[in-house]
Amino acid sequence: MRLSLIRTMKLLTHNMLTSHVKGVTNGYPLKIEAGSTKVTEVDFNPEFIARMIPRVEWRALYDAAQTLNIIGSLPAEPIDDYENNEEFLKEAHRVMLEVEVMEGYLVCPESGRKFPIKNGIPNMLLNEDEV
Repeated sequence: MRLSLIRTMKLLTHNMLTSHVKGVTNGYPLKIEAGSTKVTEVDFNPEFIARMIPRVEWRALYDAAQTLNIIGSLPAEPIDDYENNEEFLKEAHRVMLEVEVMEGYLVCPESGRKFPIKNGIPNMLLNEDEV
């Protein structure tokens, strides 16, 4: 696994983040306001992608890809027998792991609170009055 996989805001990471601001009951999915993105090639591991498909909230992934205008041929829903469809797995891999949000914000859908992304790292820390 490349270090960039761990260090930057990929759509797989985005899919697992939520807002925990005090009083928020619907902090997921966070909206993306991207200032800059980059695409970094990551080794394709079909077994990993196939294991991740049932764990991600597909609609949130699809909507995030649309927001970033990187939808490509990603379908709105996972296809049947996706584990055995290399074309689908490669497209899911590209969207989940190769697109990095380098600068911008993650926005809470309920409160509008903006969490900054700097150098590919989302800062989800809350202020004292938000805890």
